[in-house]
Amino acid sequence: MPRVLCDVQALAGLVPSPPGALWRLAESGRQLDANLVHLPPGRRVELHTEPELDVLLLVVAGGGALSSPDRSEQLAPGTLAWLPHGSTRSLAADAEGLTYFTVHRRRPGMRIGYRPGEAGKPPDTP
Repeated sequence: MPRVLCDVQALAGLVPSPPGALWRLAESGRQLDANLVHLPPGRRVELHTEPELDVLLLVVAGGGALSSPDRSEQLAPGTLAWLPHGSTRSLAADAEGLTYFTVHRRRPGMRIGYRPGEAGKPPDTP
């Protein structure tokens, strides 16, 4: 059943905001993951590559920069960015900090199975 989950602006306005996730979508049976994240002033998410998931990122408060090896884009409240899977990127908060909302397909959970290259091999038994 559709319902309101949180007030993003109220969470983003917490002063001082704790670093990390301020809110996470935790509904059972969901097909999406969503997070409201706060980076304190001067903090960053280091350069990394997300191999599997496209991510939408919406800046809610503060500002900063979204960078890739080729370029850097300024981020401000209301900026919507697409982070395609396979892209290499980093985020940096400016002097105000950076609060942003992300949405992506739900990450698959851990699965029990064979290691790569072991297809058809039965598991070892004691």
